[in-house]
Amino acid sequence: MKNFKLRMEKILHSAHLCSVKYKLPVIYLLLIHFCVFSASAKVAVTYYESPLEGRWDLTLYNSGNTFPAWLEVQHSGTRTLVGRFVGQGGSARPISKVNFVDGKVSFSIPPQWDTANNDLVFEASLEGDSLTGDLTMPDGKKFTLTGVRAPTLRRTTAPVWGTPIKLFDGKDLKGWHTIGPNQWKAVNGVMVSTASGSNIMTDQLFRDFKLHIEFRYPKGSNSGVYLRGRYEIQIIDSKGKEPASIYLGGVYGFLPPTEMLAKDAGQWQSFDITLVGRLITLAVNGKTVICNQEIPGITGGALDSRESEPGPIMIQGDHGAIDFRNIVITPAR
Repeated sequence: MKNFKLRMEKILHSAHLCSVKYKLPVIYLLLIHFCVFSASAKVAVTYYESPLEGRWDLTLYNSGNTFPAWLEVQHSGTRTLVGRFVGQGGSARPISKVNFVDGKVSFSIPPQWDTANNDLVFEASLEGDSLTGDLTMPDGKKFTLTGVRAPTLRRTTAPVWGTPIKLFDGKDLKGWHTIGPNQWKAVNGVMVSTASGSNIMTDQLFRDFKLHIEFRYPKGSNSGVYLRGRYEIQIIDSKGKEPASIYLGGVYGFLPPTEMLAKDAGQWQSFDITLVGRLITLAVNGKTVICNQEIPGITGGALDSRESEPGPIMIQGDHGAIDFRNIVITPAR
């Protein structure tokens, strides 16, 4: 208060001197002084903080079946909430505005891969650290939903690497299973899927690990490796394309590789992946393209949204022919 009074006295004295010198009204000069003073003063901004902000692991329910989903909410500027949403398939989709009034959450986003033209509509209530509500798909199909805050998955100690495990011995599919009819075969040391069918996954579950895996696809084909069954590393015929999260070496819909290192279709290629908590480092064909970056949440096609739990290595087999070999995992203790 004392400093403010001194400043005001200086402004009034300065305005009086200028009035005498330039023969201008004092009130006019005071207005000039106050404009300059206001422009130079620090403006206090109160940022809107909402209990809804953060990441949410969602579960959708319909006709006795459950499906994973994911939501992230952030503030933009002083009072607007925005976000991202991942549904059963596709990639993370931006939400231009999340409405949140009196504990009620709602937003809508346009269709992505859906053939219907309506928006997806999300409506829920927040109680503590839980969400409950409904989701209406563009085709009108309705789901009930629940949500819990997603875990950070930060480790308190550095991983200690165990003994490498050969997940595929080249002879048979022991240690692997599919959900649905199995089109996978072991042929001359290669795990082969000759046409679109079921995804295949390990019987064993893993948390933090290093994974080496080699793959080969025909021209135009598409697959992916799901870490813990939840985070897809994209495999797709991408040579000559600009790096993007939806092309080879991307964490689907979230993290792009720094460069495109895809070889010609029909050639063997490799991923070397280190996953610790949410942090991933990925080398494609021997060169690092993602370095210790955070995976925000599950990707489309995930087995579930229970991110705090270990999960399998899952290979996508429903998007075209694909071959794999030399699949070796080194778990962390």
